[in-house]
Amino acid sequence: MGRLPFDPAKMASQPMPAGAASTGAAIEQSRFTVTQLASLVEGALRDHLPKRMKVVGEISNFKERTHWYFELKDAGAVISCVMFATDLKRAGYTPSGGQEVVLTGRVEFWGKAGRTQFYVEAIEPLGAGALDLKFKQLCEELRGLGWFAPERKRAIPKFPRRVAVITSRTGAALQDVLDTMRKRCPVVEVALIDVRVQGDQAAADVARALRWASREHASLGIEAVLLTRGGGSKEDLWTFNERIVAEAVVGCAVPVVAAIGHETDTSIAELCADERCATPTQAAMRLTPDRAALGEQIDALGSRLSSLVGWRMRECSKRLRRAASRACFTDPRACVLDSRRQLEQSQRRLTHVMQARAAGLLRRLDRAAVVLERARPGSVYARRGAQVEHAAVRLRTAMDSALCRVNLGELSRRLAATVGDRVREASHGVRTAGRSLELVGPVSVLRRGYSCTMGVDGKVITSPEQVRSGDVVTTRVAGGAFPSRVEAGAAPNDANTANDEIDSAVRRAAAISDQARRSIGRSKPKRRARGDGWGTRPDQPGLFG
Repeated sequence: MGRLPFDPAKMASQPMPAGAASTGAAIEQSRFTVTQLASLVEGALRDHLPKRMKVVGEISNFKERTHWYFELKDAGAVISCVMFATDLKRAGYTPSGGQEVVLTGRVEFWGKAGRTQFYVEAIEPLGAGALDLKFKQLCEELRGLGWFAPERKRAIPKFPRRVAVITSRTGAALQDVLDTMRKRCPVVEVALIDVRVQGDQAAADVARALRWASREHASLGIEAVLLTRGGGSKEDLWTFNERIVAEAVVGCAVPVVAAIGHETDTSIAELCADERCATPTQAAMRLTPDRAALGEQIDALGSRLSSLVGWRMRECSKRLRRAASRACFTDPRACVLDSRRQLEQSQRRLTHVMQARAAGLLRRLDRAAVVLERARPGSVYARRGAQVEHAAVRLRTAMDSALCRVNLGELSRRLAATVGDRVREASHGVRTAGRSLELVGPVSVLRRGYSCTMGVDGKVITSPEQVRSGDVVTTRVAGGAFPSRVEAGAAPNDANTANDEIDSAVRRAAAISDQARRSIGRSKPKRRARGDGWGTRPDQPGLFG
């Protein structure tokens, strides 16, 4: 870059811009304010630099925000760059640090920050790989959106009635498609949508044609779209690598078959299409059924149909002959007579069965009437009354005979003797239990020199831990009780021994008392011998049942 002719004295002699003068006294012409100097710098850059220029360099410190901020450098200098969001849409790709690029824009001085910046309007990668880089970046973006996914793509119709071909009317690809479709199946109609396939406006034309075909496919009867063009350089085929074309292909309402360029060429439109073909001819073959193959298939189906019809006719003939040989067709009168005989036999059997069924029901009805008569309340009451009267007569007779045999005087004497014996036995048992209870009772233990000590609450003291020094306890002996005060702990073994002996005596007394009660309960009067005139066994029924 050459040096710019810049003379500060000449710039100072020029009139200052409005608003640059101070509000106080006039400023000398050899001195400037910051605002004046910034205005001079901005004017110099604006007047002495081209309005639009291209700069080549390496990107550094790239920052992607709402706008792009980065530095462009080479071996000798660095310049700050900014690219606003309104210009980002035309970039087509996102650069990275260390990449060689060609920037198109202008140089301006930003006075508020005191910074000279290059305002980028367009950015392009440097070298032959620029288009490849843009192609790869767009492929990665669309692959992330799922536009290349196989599960998104639709099946191509096998027998389309009308196909829309989007290509240039003057291209060789159209002739190849028309010739192939005419040879394979002339009944498939072709609707040509003429568009530009190369140039600046080609991508917009192709996208517009795809959207129109998608919108009007129902009214026009379009069942598939063929997007094609002939071979060419990478730049010539770049129309089909634009995002707008890929978006139109993905949004099309009918399946899209794409064949762009030669077999080795691959475009983004082909990757987004429902099916990709290597050449326009192959695409036409994919969309059009083969007439010869269809004819062979029809012939084969016709042959199978003829065979099936012949077999069916032979089977029907056999069935017809078998039906004609039946008796109902050879001798209808005999069939009618035979059916009449069968009907008469069935009628006789039905009459017999109905009569037998009616007789059985009558017999069941008679038996039910007899049972019902027996179960009638009047009959039941009469039978029960007769049974009760008979039982009463028998009871009175038995009572009279039993009373005649009983000797009441003898019974009274025996009862008195038995009661006296029972009383004497019980008295003897009570006296024996009293003597035993007296021998083992607590009083006898106390008489042998033992004592029982109780606390203030009246409970028996069984352990030295139950009392403390100073407590007042009551000691019971054989002759009475007396209080005492505890001054020191007692020997636990003696107290425990006395308490154990008292508990043992109480348990022996309780056992003796239980034994006395059992002996009194067992003392029952002796039973009289059987046949003495009044006693009977308890488990046998007496005179009164």
